Amino acid sequence: MQQKQNKMGVMSIPKLLLTMAIPLMLSLLVQSLYNIVDSIYVSRISEKALTATSLAYPVQILMIALGVGTAVGINALLSRLLGQKKLDEVTKGAATGLVLAALSSLLFIVVGLFFADAIANAMTGDAETAAMCADYLRIVTLFCTGSFLETMIQRFLQASGKTGLSMVSLIVGAGTNIILDPIFIFTFGMGIRGAAIATVIGQWLGAAAALLLNTLRNPEVKISFKGFRPEKNTVAAIYKVGFPTIIMQAMGSVMNFGMNALLGAGTAVAFFGAYFRLQSFLFMPMNGLGQACLPIIGYNYGAKNPDRIRETVKTALKWGIILGFLFSALFMALPGPLLSLFNASEEMLSLGVPAIRIICVTFALASVTMILGLCASGLGNGTINMIGTTIRQVVLLLPCFALLKTILGLQYAWFAMWIAEISAMLFAVISTHREIYRKLNERRK
Repeated sequence: MQQKQNKMGVMSIPKLLLTMAIPLMLSLLVQSLYNIVDSIYVSRISEKALTATSLAYPVQILMIALGVGTAVGINALLSRLLGQKKLDEVTKGAATGLVLAALSSLLFIVVGLFFADAIANAMTGDAETAAMCADYLRIVTLFCTGSFLETMIQRFLQASGKTGLSMVSLIVGAGTNIILDPIFIFTFGMGIRGAAIATVIGQWLGAAAALLLNTLRNPEVKISFKGFRPEKNTVAAIYKVGFPTIIMQAMGSVMNFGMNALLGAGTAVAFFGAYFRLQSFLFMPMNGLGQACLPIIGYNYGAKNPDRIRETVKTALKWGIILGFLFSALFMALPGPLLSLFNASEEMLSLGVPAIRIICVTFALASVTMILGLCASGLGNGTINMIGTTIRQVVLLLPCFALLKTILGLQYAWFAMWIAEISAMLFAVISTHREIYRKLNERRK
């Protein structure tokens, strides 16, 4: 047990990063299949159904933001405590994380009970699309506790270096969703409701698998509520990293709302929904690489190993840039076939193919921003990640897109992505370099 716990402090960085990142990459790819598979099957119902899920997606991003943000805070806290050998504090932190996950889900249960119809009607004037959007939203919010618990318990496994077990729990959840989607949507004739039901069943089974694996195979992070009382210091430590991550993740929702408003309605919204899911799917390996850095850096920061922190950052950046170029090449070469996964019409292909070829040039830049932000989070600073994401998804993207669309037309508005990504990358490079220098100098004193 001790040897496994200490691998983040003794294994060579390239090997350690590879062994931790690959399961995380696969885990995140599998996790993103929830929305990809839903959208592919839903597009077979109609373009309006695909538009409905695209309109619902910003609310789902908010759920992911709160769940992942809190879990990232737990990951950073637990990995540092493990590095410091404070196992009793690890147990308290895990219990606090589960309580926070359950409380977070209550917010969206309220949304599902009282606001699903209002949200759907506010996003579209088409009655049929609004009705489908509300049906989908209501189900995924009312039963969202499974998603929050699944996300949280997976971070318990990741914090102790057991990323492979985290991957297994995600495969259980996503695999269930993939199997049940066509059954509920088409065999049972439930349409868009069936897609939502398949998703929440997968999330609950994924949570059960994560809990079982953590109980049986992760003695470093015990789940116990014996004598538990929430402590302000623990919650503060979680959200010191977690809150900026929540804001960062929520920017995806703000960006989707803003882009949907700027694009208008119909095919343009359906295209962007399809593209965003494809982009999110292929960005997962880069995100997984960054998330693998988080516990490694947190552990070695707690154990006072600055050289391993620097090597982790350099190695992850090199690999992330390579991944970014590979994904750019894929999108540049195959935009039509990728959109055809969503049963794209000729109008969608005409709009989407040139747009994708403009946007995909920026993937390597986005990779640098994401990885450096997560490296800074491993040192306990989630603000850099938050600001970098805000720049690339909202602060510069939306106004630049609106300006270019007004002046040059929609076909050139996609160059706003270039402006936003270059600016965010420059911010991340400068800010993370300063943070690493400051934290490691403090650690020497």
